[in-house]
Amino acid sequence: MTVNKLILTLLIIPFLAFTNIHKYYVSVTQIEYVEDKQTVQIISRIFIDDIERLLRERYDESITLAGKNEPKKTDAYIARYLSDKMKIKINGQPTTLKFLGKVYDADVMKCYLEIENIKNVKSFEITNKVLFDIFEDQQNVIKTKINSKQKSFILFPQKDEYLLKFDN
Repeated sequence: MTVNKLILTLLIIPFLAFTNIHKYYVSVTQIEYVEDKQTVQIISRIFIDDIERLLRERYDESITLAGKNEPKKTDAYIARYLSDKMKIKINGQPTTLKFLGKVYDADVMKCYLEIENIKNVKSFEITNKVLFDIFEDQQNVIKTKINSKQKSFILFPQKDEYLLKFDN
């Protein structure tokens, strides 16, 4: 009987060890400067449940994303939130993010943004505080392709901005 108890204990311990699994809070933002169109194109991927929680806490408790009954005002809330939490300076000058829309892909919301009338990029500074106000361990991965150079970095609450300089 003790052998059966030992086997049962050995089978149960691994399950108990993972009952306190930590959820990761991550967004991924891709940024590309398209020189011939003189635009900076941005795609920000955010988990639907995370952004939904934020929108409920900040704007409207009844919001449900990715469903038939999603309120029309949701896009306005998302645009306002992203423009408040994501700031970009190009060549030292603040820019205006234009929210183009969003699509849902499985459990991720892809937000499309654009900065227009950018003739050249000598420096690119981004501050991305998306979801930092509700998740203290949120990380925002940034992937850039500017002037044919690729760079990736991670922003988190203690370091929420990054500066890239280019020799043109």
